[in-house]
Amino acid sequence: MAHAAQVGLQDATSPIMEELVIFHDHALMIIFLICFLVLYALFLTLTTKLTNTNISDAQEMETIWTILPAIILILIALPSLRILYLTDEINDPSFTIKSIGHQWYWTYEYTDYGGLIFNSYMLPPLFLEPGDLRLLDVDNRVVLPVEAPVRMMITSQDVLHSWTVPSLGLKTDAIPGRLNQTTFTATRPGVYYGQCSEICGANHSFMPIVLELIPLKIFEMGPVFAL
Repeated sequence: MAHAAQVGLQDATSPIMEELVIFHDHALMIIFLICFLVLYALFLTLTTKLTNTNISDAQEMETIWTILPAIILILIALPSLRILYLTDEINDPSFTIKSIGHQWYWTYEYTDYGGLIFNSYMLPPLFLEPGDLRLLDVDNRVVLPVEAPVRMMITSQDVLHSWTVPSLGLKTDAIPGRLNQTTFTATRPGVYYGQCSEICGANHSFMPIVLELIPLKIFEMGPVFAL
């Protein structure tokens, strides 16, 4: 189980999120090396007693500090562009779910199951049971199968929202009059939490997202209709 209160990146539950975690570590190592190099240069500058006021030209040094940053930017840009294209790729999804943002709740439509529609509201504190997460649990969870490509169609009926589930690497804006889409394939079952990450009004922090991912065999038995 992953939730938004976790410190740092949440455990990856989809191939896209795994790629994002790897890219995060890759970029962080480059930043550490740059910081170490800058601190080392500052240390040498502050501690050395060797000075030369007659240096007026250093072509080799200027060439190095021009080419080296360009190489570093390429090392960051190439994997970043690769992940960007992976997130936009839609490969023959097995299920399509439509999510509509409202002030301040979500409406879900299972288009492959005869247009099953339900609203998902945050559970008030008085209705929480032991083990439930305050401000994160909802009355109706989105039940989906694992290891099956799912396409999310996301829009809004009033203002800007953002459908976000960090552990799956999902963050798609819900825009009135526009239908955005994203896809994901969950790799392990569990309950995963997200929140609207767009400042959509006074109750912006009270429209959580909860996905319950279950094995495909159990999903085919009809748990969706038991919501």
